[in-house]
Amino acid sequence: MIEGPPPQAAQAAGPLFIGSDIYRGSSYGPGHPLRVPRVSTVMDLARALGWLPAGRFRLSPRAKPAALALWHDPAYVVALQAAEIAGEVSDEVRHRHHIGTLSNPVFPQMFRRPATGAGGVMLAAEALAARPGVIHVPGGGTHHGLPDRANGFCYLNDVVLGIKVLQRAGMQRIAYVDLDAHHCDGVEMAFAGDPGVRMISVHEERRWPFTGALGDTAGGSAFNLPVPAGYNDSEARAVLDGLILPRVAEVRPQVLVLQCGADSLLEDPLSRLALSNRAYLEAVAALLPLAPRVLVLGGGGYNPWSVGRLWTAIWGLLAGQELPDRLPPDAQAVLQGLGWGGGGRPVPEGHLLTSLLDPPREGPVRPDIRDRLAILRAR
Repeated sequence: MIEGPPPQAAQAAGPLFIGSDIYRGSSYGPGHPLRVPRVSTVMDLARALGWLPAGRFRLSPRAKPAALALWHDPAYVVALQAAEIAGEVSDEVRHRHHIGTLSNPVFPQMFRRPATGAGGVMLAAEALAARPGVIHVPGGGTHHGLPDRANGFCYLNDVVLGIKVLQRAGMQRIAYVDLDAHHCDGVEMAFAGDPGVRMISVHEERRWPFTGALGDTAGGSAFNLPVPAGYNDSEARAVLDGLILPRVAEVRPQVLVLQCGADSLLEDPLSRLALSNRAYLEAVAALLPLAPRVLVLGGGGYNPWSVGRLWTAIWGLLAGQELPDRLPPDAQAVLQGLGWGGGGRPVPEGHLLTSLLDPPREGPVRPDIRDRLAILRAR
């Protein structure tokens, strides 16, 4: 089904990290938010910290077109491959499949890169179906992809593909929690009304794709919580305790899929939320005991320093590592070597270059949050 390491490579005990060097130097283009390094930064930081020994790392395979047909229209996959080879698309293809647009441009790895992300998530799903465990795939989390077109920087939907692999393997109770600043419209489309998939999304209100309203239940399968600008760590804790943990626990999931898009962090340029990475780590730590199989994905995130630090810290947590107060020189050098890839933004200073952990960003739990939690609690 997928190209890459033999099946036994995914069966090692303990947490696994699935990554690839295809992300190194890959860019959507000089003016695009995804011109910045992300997965390669996580791999480099984790290795600089000694957290990524060979026994914990698996090379992400590239999903074959036949495997992608589990969710995607084969004609769309063919169009993606053809656009990558040609380096351009016709007006007809642009209109039909939404590739060659400002959001989803033509770039040199426009098929191979998302197919590698999808292959990694599908490999992880196969491994977890066969054996309980924890797997981190920071190149996954493309939750906007639609069956026959690109959407919101996502050419494929590796989340949907991974969950469908789990279902095909017999997993009947799957919980999906999405912490990205943007609503998981593609995932909700795929599993609306599916009693075997419990979806929970916490995302910024009045933010693209403008879906995931409080009253949107996806046929009973979803709990959507839009949150206001300035969403802080204290509010995230209230949401974790008042919505996420009880609604995950009540379905007794065989598998938990957790999307950790980093664009809810204060430093991210594409949202107005204000979390520290401690809020994500608190959520991951609290959710881990609720399922025997846990698949942790990346997602959005457009500040290379905050993304790299968050996803590396998540891997450290999953791998049982102690997060240092101050990074060693080799790890600091990784962060100091990052850049925006153009755009004229200044390089940050302070803890973004020297530490994995942000200062806590606590604050009041505003009435809007309390009221919305009460509405969802009453369902």
